[in-house]
Amino acid sequence: MTRRKPEIIEVDTQQLDDVVRRAQESLNQEDAELIRRVFESYCYIAELVEDKETSIRRLRQLMLGSRTEKTDAVVGRSADSAGRAAAGGDRVGGKAVAKAHEAVSDERDASSGKQGHGRNGADAYRGATRVVVGHESLHAGDPCPECRQGTVYEKSPGIVIRITGQSPLHATRYELEKLRCHLCGKVFTAPLPESAGTEKYDAAAASMIALLKYGSGLPFNRLEGLQRNLEVPLPASTQWEIVHAFADGIAPAYGELIRQAAQGEVVHNDDTAVKILELMGDRESGFDEEMDRSRTGLYTSGVISTRDGRRIALFFSGRRHAGENLREVLKLRVRELEQPIQMCDALSRNMPGELKTIVANCLAHARRQVIDVYDRFPEECRYVLEELKVVFHNDAMTRSAGMSAADRLSYHQAHSRQPIERLEEWMKKQFDEKLVEPNSALGEAIRYMQKHWAKLTRFLEQAGAPLDNNVCERALKKAILHRKNALFFKTRNGARVGDMYMSLIHTCELSGANPFQYLNGLLQHSDEVAANPAGWMPWTYQATLAALSSAA
Repeated sequence: MTRRKPEIIEVDTQQLDDVVRRAQESLNQEDAELIRRVFESYCYIAELVEDKETSIRRLRQLMLGSRTEKTDAVVGRSADSAGRAAAGGDRVGGKAVAKAHEAVSDERDASSGKQGHGRNGADAYRGATRVVVGHESLHAGDPCPECRQGTVYEKSPGIVIRITGQSPLHATRYELEKLRCHLCGKVFTAPLPESAGTEKYDAAAASMIALLKYGSGLPFNRLEGLQRNLEVPLPASTQWEIVHAFADGIAPAYGELIRQAAQGEVVHNDDTAVKILELMGDRESGFDEEMDRSRTGLYTSGVISTRDGRRIALFFSGRRHAGENLREVLKLRVRELEQPIQMCDALSRNMPGELKTIVANCLAHARRQVIDVYDRFPEECRYVLEELKVVFHNDAMTRSAGMSAADRLSYHQAHSRQPIERLEEWMKKQFDEKLVEPNSALGEAIRYMQKHWAKLTRFLEQAGAPLDNNVCERALKKAILHRKNALFFKTRNGARVGDMYMSLIHTCELSGANPFQYLNGLLQHSDEVAANPAGWMPWTYQATLAALSSAA
């Protein structure tokens, strides 16, 4: 039986709200909630369809999830695309580039062939407790019990991994024996062991809660339910009190991160939406004096700064957008330093105002606009994507080869300038010969690239300029994950605490440090951190801890 075409009716949000209200009054809570969610989904999809910027591809990605945007996945593997990437010889970079090219090719071949077993090797378990097990009867230098002639010597140990489960937060219950004199009534209580400490919740508890909440996006109420099931109760309100109480201990390290980020050679910035209830609707308690009272937007800005090969992640939540937050960071920059390279998309709100930077725009952002209209203009988009594929392939090889900024610039000038110039000429031809309508979806994508061409191709002129802003967009996924699971911050102070923990945790991840151990080190030595915050960065704290231990 064929399905009949449904009748399209016009309704407004007030009518839908009235239906939901009546459903809540007459139906059970579960059914009413289902109806409410269906109406919200309908309104959301209707808004997307009405938006002229939403293509069929974009709508499918929003509803079903985004696939990979690699060129081969979008346009298919062409016979000459692989050859283009390697064209131009190997005049710059020498053997290093040749090896990098082989590595990139091998990685592609491996990804299309048989996959590995996917298990972690023993070296991956760096946080595991180490237990040395000696042989029960033999020692190095003993006679061999098998041949009776040779002697045994020590080899690399055999590694066996055993994993056990435990509660995220474990509790120890101390039962202190009490004795009472039957004559005078005096009560004698056993003393608490020194290992028990003086506080109910120690620094490790605060570190674990912060790591779960701000590093992994686990809301307080979900951790409360998990701990309740494990019979170690930890209310959501108590979790907030713990991380808030310890926040002052990490504040000096967060301030030092901001100061060091201001000295970076390359800075990335972008922002995403956030909800802070204190600044929304009737709950709003007022504006900062320097803020425009007509401003209603709320953002979490991400700033990634690269300095001396290290990446520093900063998060700022509030009314300021990404450019204003970057301006506040760069105010701490030493005046003698050259202007930093700033990577962002072309939105004006990403610019740091009166502070000057060498601006580079995200080429991946421009490429994504072409991918969004590929279904409607497959041949034209294929050409653009194939040319850009050469550029991104070349950049991947320079990273694999570990080139310096100057060598990377030379390599791009030798191998990436040609496809970039061909693409620029092709875009000009589309409008000059009226092959593409300027107001079409493809025309808008081309006009965007032409308008920002100098900034999109900054990597051909400026040593150290990146091609894309992906590192910042990946960092903002932490804020997006928190928004998705926890929905909002209740107050500006809650957002400030979240920004501090999130910045320290993600900086640890970028630098390869253990964020749990790092937060423990900060919280257990808060006085030393306040006195010398530079010694307590994710890449310096272990040396500082070793110095403290040796001094003790």
